[in-house]
Amino acid sequence: MIRTALDQVALKVVNLHKHFSASAVLQGVDFTANRGEVIALLGENGAGKSTLVNCIAGKLQPTQGQIQIQGDTQLIASPSDAQAAGIAVVYQDLALINTLTVVENLFLNNEIKHRNVILNRLGWLDKAAMLKRGSKLLQRLTSVTLDLHAAVSSLSVGEQQIVALIRAVNVGADIIVMDEPTAALGNEQCNHVTDLIRLLSSQGVTILLVSHNLVQVKALCDRAVVLFQGQSVADVSVSDYTEVELLSFMNGVTPDVDSVTVAS
Repeated sequence: MIRTALDQVALKVVNLHKHFSASAVLQGVDFTANRGEVIALLGENGAGKSTLVNCIAGKLQPTQGQIQIQGDTQLIASPSDAQAAGIAVVYQDLALINTLTVVENLFLNNEIKHRNVILNRLGWLDKAAMLKRGSKLLQRLTSVTLDLHAAVSSLSVGEQQIVALIRAVNVGADIIVMDEPTAALGNEQCNHVTDLIRLLSSQGVTILLVSHNLVQVKALCDRAVVLFQGQSVADVSVSDYTEVELLSFMNGVTPDVDSVTVAS
């Protein structure tokens, strides 16, 4: 189902270029993502997906082009700028601290300070408030039972993915970019993560999903934006194309289908 009924553009990438010395990695990438959509970012290795994600995340600065958030052009010069703009990126390494607990990771760099003025000035944290809010987040967003006091190192990879996703929600992200979120997961863990992605999208969160798993893309995503040699070569509804046809786009070949809409 295409969720364009929301008809509110959350993210727009306009003519994005990125050069490293004489090498052009991105060459005019264009696409939009509506509020609540799940969009696959597809492309073979070297197509420019990681560079595009890093530009959106503020880790790299584009050589040319614009990134617009809800209609406003944003200068995303750092990851903190991206977070302030409502963007969170969940990388494959998840960026969790294994020695910290689940609740400590949920509030990492977003801790709740103690309400007592003196203790607040001394840097004390309101651990009870974080536990209460963390518990409510888990109850609202997942059926997976997680011990908030458990060290993240004791969790499965799938459970760690859930913690990373819920942390993104907790910092107020309206746009979440995920890099191969289920590549290392078994079926049950994969189902928990995909259920959470569907729930977040139903609540208006925009999901950009970098994936090579075309079966998952077909099952989970509304649209696919395909990169080839640094260019956006297609922006299509995944329901209109087979996995083989999506793979053709990724290889720079336009399938012989009359209804193809190719990005200009």
